[in-house]
Amino acid sequence: MSAATLVLTRPRPQCGDWLARLAALGQPAVALPLIEILAARDPAPVHAAWAALPAVDLAVFVSPNAVAEFFAHAPPAAAWPALTLAACVGPGSAQALAAHGVPAAQIVQPATDATGLDSEHLWQQLQPRRDWAGARVLLLRGDGGREWLAERLAEAGARTEAVTVYHRSGPRFDAAEQALLGQILANPQGFVWLFSSSEAVGHLAGQAVAGQRAVATHGRIADAARAAGFAPVVLARPDPEAVTRALKGL
Repeated sequence: MSAATLVLTRPRPQCGDWLARLAALGQPAVALPLIEILAARDPAPVHAAWAALPAVDLAVFVSPNAVAEFFAHAPPAAAWPALTLAACVGPGSAQALAAHGVPAAQIVQPATDATGLDSEHLWQQLQPRRDWAGARVLLLRGDGGREWLAERLAEAGARTEAVTVYHRSGPRFDAAEQALLGQILANPQGFVWLFSSSEAVGHLAGQAVAGQRAVATHGRIADAARAAGFAPVVLARPDPEAVTRALKGL
């Protein structure tokens, strides 16, 4: 196992669980969130989505942040509708949905042996699930994002509506985090960055990252990291065990 310290760049709410799981695997890690998750600027569409939920066939959650922020606006004693599917691209989101009371039978996610955790592999599970013509779909996400899954659903005849349940901002480092960034940049052999978002890579623009090593959780993210100057960059599924194995490739 690599002795290098893994740098977690995920949003702050997700870092604690990752740090604990990596520690259990014996992998040193530190948190340096490169994306901050903030509440939706306008909560009215989120409340409207909750009101419409019983008539919705599918709610797609883009991340654990989407789950957390959507359920933060849940009406008192709200229960997940019996006929509404909840879809997500990763196990972290699926676990968050289950923790909020969504029955396992109604959670759709990529297959456990899928080569990637993304919209493409989620669509492989959704497409044969039903005839999507006329289905009502809510896409619960931050401000912006990939449109690939929405396009596939629309092509299949579904009526899709994007609802912004949170918004993102760049990193807001405190003094300790700013010092940690300097330490990482000064010691490229002592640290390895973990990127689960191309946006996070972009927030390091202007920093001296040439020669810094990285693990990326998707090919598009890996391409962004290489374009920014990270090298080498290896791929891994977005779970601590897979990332820890990928570190051996560095």
